[in-house]
Amino acid sequence: MIGRVTLRVADRDRVRSYYERTIGLHALSESSLGVDGTPLIELVGDPAAPPSPPGRTGLFHLALLVPDRPSLACAVKRVVASGERFTGASDHFVSEALYLRDPEGNGIEIYRDRPRTEWEYEANGEIRMGTVALDVDGVLAELPGGEDPGMRDRTVIGHVHLHVADLDAAERFYAGELGLDVTVRGYPGALFLSHDGYHHHIGLNTWQGPGAPPPPPGSRGLVGFELLLPDAEPAELADPSGNRLLVRTPAG
Repeated sequence: MIGRVTLRVADRDRVRSYYERTIGLHALSESSLGVDGTPLIELVGDPAAPPSPPGRTGLFHLALLVPDRPSLACAVKRVVASGERFTGASDHFVSEALYLRDPEGNGIEIYRDRPRTEWEYEANGEIRMGTVALDVDGVLAELPGGEDPGMRDRTVIGHVHLHVADLDAAERFYAGELGLDVTVRGYPGALFLSHDGYHHHIGLNTWQGPGAPPPPPGSRGLVGFELLLPDAEPAELADPSGNRLLVRTPAG
């Protein structure tokens, strides 16, 4: 379970406006955006922050999980109406997803889950996930009428997907030390882990290159994220690739 994701940005006003106008989150303060009073994204403004160089670890995308397919249809309409463009739209068998980048290049996924009763499993027990084209017309057919209220209640950060330097080292950290379960190994150069049978709360990949170094301190991009685990002892940690996280209980 993922809590708040914190990003360092050079132009906080511009990025906050994007998450409000294009994504549909609500500004809770100058730096915090969320839904129904719950903060989901925190923006740390630093005009001097340089972009992260290519080929570094860090955020691949943060993923906003909407409650149903009509909410996903609203997201399509909202993005198009804002004049922004998608970078992709995929059916992953367990979910349907839209992909974008914010004005400073942070990856965003907006997705809805299919019911768990519809998920399929491989012979080895892993969840069957893949990537095929999204049926956008089918999604839009469920577009509700009326004005767009922005992101609906029950929208949460469903998962974070990270660039890492080494999958084995990352697995030892997230599965061995933190106790998450590996759910999918089938993607080339990627690994997916979760708690309580979900398809994934953490995605990991080496698509920036095996052994990729972390970005220079103070770069734009991921500052850290919250990983919510039952009975967890609160701790601020860094994974072997330098991605920082705060582990805490859901009520912590």
